[in-house]
Amino acid sequence: MSNAEQIVNRVAKSPLRVIDLEDFYPSGSRILFDIKDWLYEGFVLREKDFRNQITSHNWLQYQDAYIALTCSSDAIVPIWAYMLITLELEPFAKSVIIGDLEALETRIFQSIIADLDIDAYKNAPVIIKGCSNKPIPKSAYLMLTNRLKPFVKSIMYGEACSAVPLFKKKA
Repeated sequence: MSNAEQIVNRVAKSPLRVIDLEDFYPSGSRILFDIKDWLYEGFVLREKDFRNQITSHNWLQYQDAYIALTCSSDAIVPIWAYMLITLELEPFAKSVIIGDLEALETRIFQSIIADLDIDAYKNAPVIIKGCSNKPIPKSAYLMLTNRLKPFVKSIMYGEACSAVPLFKKKA
């Protein structure tokens, strides 16, 4: 093939920067920790029994995990109960929140995006890649867009071949 016939990857040669949130997805299991089973008849928190559950529970199983604390029954659980569990999880878990798994992923990505090194994207056109195989929360795309906007030349969404323009800095 002659030089004139060579296929040129213009995307690779462009200043375009692609951000794939999937690349930032941290390892570690995500666990929904339901305290309902630690309540009397699933509804009443008896402090002594609850503390006994905490003392006898194997906390090591949560090593390097992300934990979402919840109560699936309609019980009114005092905040101190979640605080006690969090204190036990702290040496093992990477992160603990009160909420569901979606709220957990959102919190994980809040941290990742807040700590993102923006220097590589300054004054560059950026594509935020869509479609991922990992459970990236929709809110992460919004957080990333807001984080990038003050620094980048433009923001697009999708793939280089079919990106949707979202923002362009005014000259």
